[in-house]
Order: sequence, then C-alpha cells, then structure tokens
Amino acid sequence: MVDEDRKAGTADKVKGSIKEGVGKLTGDEEKEAEGKAQKNKGKAQDKVGQAKDKMRDKLDK
Repeated sequence: MVDEDRKAGTADKVKGSIKEGVGKLTGDEEKEAEGKAQKNKGKAQDKVGQAKDKMRDKLDK
C-alpha cells in the first residue's frame, strides 16, 4: 500500500514542473519560482511517504 504522502508528493512534483515550465515559457520568473518551490515540496513529501512505507513494512514483518 502506498502512503498518501507519496501520492500527494508526486502530484505536487508534477504540478510544480508544469508551473515551472509555464513560467519559463512566458518569462514569468515568479511563476517559475513558485513551480520550483512546489516541486521541491513534493519531493520532500514523497520522501516522508517513503519513510512511512518502510516503517510500515518493518512493522508488518
């Protein structure tokens, strides 16, 4: 079972990448920075979810 943090993290990474790309394409530095920040938030959230999954797996054994 995949942790909800991993799902949300992946969604934030995708949304952030899109937002960053739109910012680059339009020359909107603020939108680009927002996208990078959202992407980094998603990466961190995914790591939290991975850690939770590992702990859950160890407890299940």
